[in-house]
Amino acid sequence: MKEYDIIIIGAGTAGMTAAIYALRGGKRTLILERENIGGQIALSPKVQNIPSIEEISGGEFADRLFTQITALGVDFELEECLKIEKQGKKFLVTTDYNSYSAPAVILASGVRHRQLNVPGEEKFLGKGVYYCALCDGAFYTGQEVTLVGDGNTALQYALLLSDIAKKLTVVTMFDKFFGEKALEEALRAKENVEIIPNYVASEILGDDLFEGVRFTETRGDKSFDLKTAALFVAIGQVADSTLYKDLVAVDKQGFVVTDDMMRTSLPGLYAAGDLREKNVRQLTTAAADGAIAATDALSYIATV
Repeated sequence: MKEYDIIIIGAGTAGMTAAIYALRGGKRTLILERENIGGQIALSPKVQNIPSIEEISGGEFADRLFTQITALGVDFELEECLKIEKQGKKFLVTTDYNSYSAPAVILASGVRHRQLNVPGEEKFLGKGVYYCALCDGAFYTGQEVTLVGDGNTALQYALLLSDIAKKLTVVTMFDKFFGEKALEEALRAKENVEIIPNYVASEILGDDLFEGVRFTETRGDKSFDLKTAALFVAIGQVADSTLYKDLVAVDKQGFVVTDDMMRTSLPGLYAAGDLREKNVRQLTTAAADGAIAATDALSYIATV
């Protein structure tokens, strides 16, 4: 078993920022990540809300962070965390390949895409139904596609799709968007975009092949079928906290409850970033969470 001072679960903005502070504090630090570095931000084609950086792609931002923590000497393993248990003054972290221990653990596993939970969605996942326009939009260049969602992610995806699709239909649950005004104005200015408000997807259509989507009124009984080459879903995210829900306190949505220092209900265990219960989930707040969690963890380690 390998021993560390701090183990961080997740290599998104919160996790990698926590690593910066832990490493600069002279601590042996391990990051465990089951998929890709960067988390959700790595999928954003344009990031324009980082202080002092006017514009950068999410992928480049993630790469820069990873380069920084690598130079500082982080240990990084592409492994999935399967179990966390407190044993005395240390935590035992078990992955699909190894076991590790540390007196402090920072949970920064982020969120996952919220699904529609309608008939046909699972059947056509990756075969007409997608959750990442940046990843899969290019496959439908020059075709007519559809997007459902009304927040910042939906607006960003819609702008990306509008640049490559022949036509984009955006369907929103209500009669307004809930994202940044500048993004909404840019989308409404697109000539190849049609916006249909007050409808929700109720069924994915098709037998062997994806054919389209059935939409039903948000408040009413009317419905219509829309033939489309692909459906992109951007209706929010849910906490990726299944592993921790019996270990620490979580809210009704599954987000981990912490105090202002990112401490959970279990001493030595912290939560940072989108996984944590809070009102604002932005790249800058994720970075702040990671910095605070690691700084407090340094103090905690000195007492155990």
